[in-house]
Amino acid sequence: MKVDRLVGILALLLQKDIMTAPELAEHFEVSRRTINRDIESLCKAGIPICTRQGINGGISIMEDYRLEKTLLSTREMREILAGLRGLDSVSGSGYYARLMEKLCVGSSAFVNGRDYIWIDLSSWYKGSLAPKIEEIQTAIESRKLLYFRYYGPRGEGDRSMEPYYLVFRWSSWYVWGWCSKREDFRLFKLNRMESVKVSEQGFADREVPAPSFSDESVFPGGIPVKALFSPEVKWRLIENFGPHCYTEQEDGLLLFREEYTNVDHLLSWLMGFGDKVRVLEPASVRESLLHMAENMIRIYGRE
Repeated sequence: MKVDRLVGILALLLQKDIMTAPELAEHFEVSRRTINRDIESLCKAGIPICTRQGINGGISIMEDYRLEKTLLSTREMREILAGLRGLDSVSGSGYYARLMEKLCVGSSAFVNGRDYIWIDLSSWYKGSLAPKIEEIQTAIESRKLLYFRYYGPRGEGDRSMEPYYLVFRWSSWYVWGWCSKREDFRLFKLNRMESVKVSEQGFADREVPAPSFSDESVFPGGIPVKALFSPEVKWRLIENFGPHCYTEQEDGLLLFREEYTNVDHLLSWLMGFGDKVRVLEPASVRESLLHMAENMIRIYGRE
């Protein structure tokens, strides 16, 4: 349809600095004459299109042309604004708020009390996260090495990396890039990073694989867990693993069967249930919990 093609041409011209009529004709599988008529229609509709002849010539849209309501539906625009609002919840610069203002100029109908999507990517650590995110963004955009001190399960130490992506996953922020120490791509959790600084030393782009989001890549090793939970904590099991992680027994207890990927996290998780859980398997986890309980008795028994 002509209307769809017109919108498609406009979208391409907004994405690219300049395109030729033959390129547009090939893309939309129509004749060059059809493209010329389409450009004329867009000009009549008030779109400021410029054409230049000769070498490096072509068709372009006047610089600083703004997206109008005719290109995005109200729902699409609200979803874009919700995403920007979510990013602004962790930004200390107010950059995304200013970007939203630019998008909304002359389009007040998009921003009103009927907004029904609200994304908040911040956390209890917003005060410390925002400066780190800003430093990492600077390093990524300028292709500069990132230096920081990292605190992990195997200890702490100074690290350097080539940062490529900021990642929000598992309700936390990470940075994905090439770790100089490991000589491989790694995810680093921002909450474990301190003294984050952008170096003056640049780096050349590598071929970057997509960030690895599998639990196994971050928490290697599966631990099959079998435990009986009190029915009072059913909501927590559902919140963490979904409604199919347990089977209700005749006595009302919930037989839980799942795999956990990290023994330290598993022990912390189970301790949070207090006397509302009895671990059946594995035996090593039962022994660790017993040892922790005995140590707690010794600590509190001295008082």
